Amino acid sequence: MSGEALHKPVLLNEAIDGLIRQTDGVYIDGTFGRGGHSGAILQVLSPQGKLLGIDKDMDALNSPQARQLLTDKRFELAHSSFARLDELAADRQWDGKVDGILLDLGVSSPQLDVAERGFSFMNDGPLDMRMDITQGESAAQWLARVKEADLLKVLRVYGEEKFARRIAAEIVSQREEKAIETTAQLAKLIENVVSRREPGKHPATRSFQAIRIKVNKELDDLEEALANSVDTLKQGGRLAVISFHSLEDRIVKRFMREQSRGVVVPRNLPIPADAKKPVLKTIGKAVKASVSEVASNVRSRSAVLRIAEKL
Repeated sequence: MSGEALHKPVLLNEAIDGLIRQTDGVYIDGTFGRGGHSGAILQVLSPQGKLLGIDKDMDALNSPQARQLLTDKRFELAHSSFARLDELAADRQWDGKVDGILLDLGVSSPQLDVAERGFSFMNDGPLDMRMDITQGESAAQWLARVKEADLLKVLRVYGEEKFARRIAAEIVSQREEKAIETTAQLAKLIENVVSRREPGKHPATRSFQAIRIKVNKELDDLEEALANSVDTLKQGGRLAVISFHSLEDRIVKRFMREQSRGVVVPRNLPIPADAKKPVLKTIGKAVKASVSEVASNVRSRSAVLRIAEKL
């Protein structure tokens, strides 16, 4: 595998400022990546603070950044999905005691930039796309068996792709003649089908996003992690989520809004004794990357940070 790619954490200062209220507290970085956010959290924590990093990707766990941070006795790293953050917290007797949870969604720069991982149409490689290569099926395996109707739905819903029907039909047609096994094959197929380009976007961008989300069950994991975060946090603990596309952000926004409203009862009706009370309150407005950050890190241009606090 090629050399370690540089990864710049997005909205770093904004996320840390919004997340940490107690420097001697217990924190979870649900998406360790290359440790940018974890390293920044450890710099703020006192000697009594603790941090658990979680990542599906073994490359992240074996990275030089991970090895360096693991020399800090306040830090642990777990190979898992952030959907299981409640179980990982309970294993450490942290359930209901966590001061902050950070989720930085999407794909890290090393995953995109290393051709062998198959995430990007910019680097030809095996069509894999799995964040955890120890389990599940690759994108190539899924494309080889998926029904056209199911593929169409994935491209439309997860990729918001206008040309989903044409792309799905062409994939099913071409795989009968030759298996689609590389990123270049798939990107070229989509490029030939899409008749109109979005300014500044490769025609395959939306389809690659959709297939990656499907293969990794990203939105399912996100919804599970959000639900599990509530009981994991202590009162006053904070949940900070950085999303990179509208599907993720809508899920996060809806979850925080619903958890901050409780049960909505029509006017003039009594509130039931067992009515669900609000469990979160949103902190500030959604935060986006500054002009200067976007200029230095183009991948931050679509990032949105939302923060909520447990009541």
